[in-house]
Amino acid sequence: MSDDQHLTGAMTFIFEAGVLKRAARTGWWFAGVKHPESIAEHSFRTALIGMMLAAMEGADPARVSMMCVLHDTQETRVTDIPHIAKHYLTAAPNTAVTADQVAACPPAVAEVITAAVAEYEAGETREAVVARDADKLECLVQAVEYRHQGVDNVQRWIDSSCAALQTRSAQRLADAALSGQPLAWLQTPSRTT
Repeated sequence: MSDDQHLTGAMTFIFEAGVLKRAARTGWWFAGVKHPESIAEHSFRTALIGMMLAAMEGADPARVSMMCVLHDTQETRVTDIPHIAKHYLTAAPNTAVTADQVAACPPAVAEVITAAVAEYEAGETREAVVARDADKLECLVQAVEYRHQGVDNVQRWIDSSCAALQTRSAQRLADAALSGQPLAWLQTPSRTT
């Protein structure tokens, strides 16, 4: 494959990833959220949480953030399958979807992305464990925010997210989220005056 073809392949993946900005996280519809967050919005905050958890747990923040950014990119092709639907549907493994998505990218790009997704899916390294906790913690935080907005059918997301957390830091942040106020930061005095 020529350099121009590889560049076209990379740009194709970038365009495809842009679809995640418009694709809703479908599980929230069951809770009664009319306009749920997008997959890209979820992935952004997952990466931020992952970076913070990595620092707290002694893991590599850059590696964790990369896995968090990539952990749902496959949903451009298989959609965000709700948990209940997974009892009835079988989707291709995320590693296979990712391999197809980046097949036309420059080899170095494809290797970096497929290795990060494979590491996340295996869940065996410290960084993968932290990235998976970031995903669950972001879901919990989103549920807390929806609850504060008046959506009262989110407890199952809170419970399942809490139950899935593996690191002590994620558990402690979950406790803080559950007792916190999503808009408390608005009362912080400005120091720029």
